[in-house]
Amino acid sequence: MPAKVDKEVCTGCGSCVDACPSEAIEMIEVKAVIDAEKCVDCGLCVNECPVEAISL
Repeated sequence: MPAKVDKEVCTGCGSCVDACPSEAIEMIEVKAVIDAEKCVDCGLCVNECPVEAISL
């Protein structure tokens, strides 16, 4: 399962985009969106999110 973003919690800081080694995350309308096809379930974005908006 790819990581999931809680859009209600996401502040749009972009930390997860920089942390993602597979370039699976992009910012759309100031919220993180994860491309399930590219996500490798590494969890780096989960650890990088300062507001804990991402889960595996």
